[in-house]
Amino acid sequence: MANPTARAGRSEPEELPKSLTDRVMARVDDARIAVDRREGASRPKSKRRKRTPVESSAADPSAQDLREAKSLKRVFRDLGLSYREYRRQTGEPVAPAVRAAAYNFKAAPSLTSLVSVAVFLDELDILTW
Repeated sequence: MANPTARAGRSEPEELPKSLTDRVMARVDDARIAVDRREGASRPKSKRRKRTPVESSAADPSAQDLREAKSLKRVFRDLGLSYREYRRQTGEPVAPAVRAAAYNFKAAPSLTSLVSVAVFLDELDILTW
């Protein structure tokens, strides 16, 4: 019998990594696939923007870096939605540690700073993955 709570394109529960860092990396990988899928979607010809050639410099982030940043931010946004829902249900204020971790992530998005946000939510049993 299929698991009704499993989402399409997500890791199956028995496949989930054990450590929180591994679970966050799996979520970021799922988000990267979704970002790639969205980037590959085409618009109707009438709605497409005209491409202008742009010279890239060494300071410009690569396409890989941009996809990584989008994936991290997507997972961060999902964590934020879960935390806001938890606070709405419990009436709890924002925990200063969660706020500090979120500010750190926004200042320098990385897997490490995303895991630091997820640690607090995992302690509250908010994470469903």
